[in-house]
This record gives sequence, structure tokens and C-alpha cells, in this order.
Amino acid sequence: MVKLLGDERLDYLLAENLRIVQSPSVFAFSLDAVLLSKFAYLPIQKGKVLDLCTGNGVIPLLLSTRTKAEITGVEIQERLYDMATRSIAYNGLEGQIRLIHGDLKDMPAVLGYGKFDVVTCNPPYFPSQTKTIQNENEHLAIARHEIYCTLEDVVRVSSQMLKQGGKAAFVHRPGRLVDLITLMKKYRLEPKRLRLVYPKAGKEANTILMEGIKDGKPDLKILPPLVVYKENNEYTEEVEEILYGKKN
Repeated sequence: MVKLLGDERLDYLLAENLRIVQSPSVFAFSLDAVLLSKFAYLPIQKGKVLDLCTGNGVIPLLLSTRTKAEITGVEIQERLYDMATRSIAYNGLEGQIRLIHGDLKDMPAVLGYGKFDVVTCNPPYFPSQTKTIQNENEHLAIARHEIYCTLEDVVRVSSQMLKQGGKAAFVHRPGRLVDLITLMKKYRLEPKRLRLVYPKAGKEANTILMEGIKDGKPDLKILPPLVVYKENNEYTEEVEEILYGKKN
């Protein structure tokens, strides 16, 4: 069993045979995290994977279903780190997933430069504003706004942690695409794959999935669009499969 605190609940992790500790007032994973976990390249048998801004551990949990590689998650908020730790233990994945309570900016010194094959990150999307504009909930504000780390911090550290030829995968908002590409080029992460996510056909994209290779050659591929909802507000077949697996 797992100890639950306050309004926490133990949820099933969609198509996977896993459970995860969540809280509506502290942290619950979003579709963005699930899409990133499916989009990112992973070595199948061995290697080292690093997930920055790991939250309640959803991305390491999902990645563990696709690879036998060692996975390390880094989370600065102690409350979220504690939730992730309990989820990893509940699913018996302590042998594959390691969690670190710390600042991602310290990780090159803590873990070493150039040690990872893959880095993933679902970072805070919004530049830090005044406290009145930020969500009043401290945990959600930190997860959504660049309070403890900026997009530049995320891209710089991702590059520092990767081996040459290693891959970094990010999820973000279309409004930051130019910033993301500029920063990736600055820190030697050559953009290689880009996928735009649309809430519905005919609507503007509201999410981007980007993968880069450290010191890769310029050659950006724009993948087919991913549409989340059909006109009747049901998930499209592709998103249904991502979330719940293939139908029998």
C-alpha cells in the first residue's frame, strides 16, 4: 500500500499497468507529459535517461514502460518529489528509476557533464510574472511559471548533461518555438524533429513537441500534425491509443 496525504489519490496511469500519486491542489499530470513520453526517443535495452522538472514522476514512470535504461528524475519541490518517490516505490521501480530532490541547475555538478543518452523536460511554460498574476497555489505556480528555472536554464542544462549525439526532447507552447530553437542552437542542440499538436482540426496549434541532437547536423523534420479531439469532443484515434492503448 501507499500512504496518501491530504487530498491525494492513487490513479491508474492510463494504458500502463501503473499507479501514480496525484493531488488536485498540488500536482496532477497533463496530456503534455504523456505526449512527451511517447514522442521522445529512447534506447530500448540500456543507457541513461534524465527527466528534468519531473513533477510527480509521471514521465519517468511512462518512460519505464518503453525502455530498460536507467532513468533519473529531478524535481525541486519537496512535496512533488515526495509524491514521485511514493509512486516509484508503489510500482516497484526503485531499481530502474532514481529521483533527486534538487535544482536542475545544479545537476551538471551533481551528476556529471555528458553522462546521459536522453534528456526529457516538460518545463514551466510561462515567464515569471508578478505574484498577483501567478496562480495563487504555490505548487502550481512553480510548475507553470519560470520561478526557479527559465527556458534557457532548461536548454543549457540539457545540453550539459547529454553525451555528444545524445537527444533532448521538450514539450512547450507554440509562442515559445522561436525562443526554443534559438536557445537550442545556442547550446549545441540541433533541432531535428518537430511536431505540432492541435486541440481540433482547423484550430491553431497549442502545443509543440521538439527533439534535438547534441552537435547534430542541421536537418529539421516537421512531423504530421497531432489532433487531440474530434468534432464531437471525443479523442481522436491516435490520442486514444496514446492514452489507453490499442483496442482489441
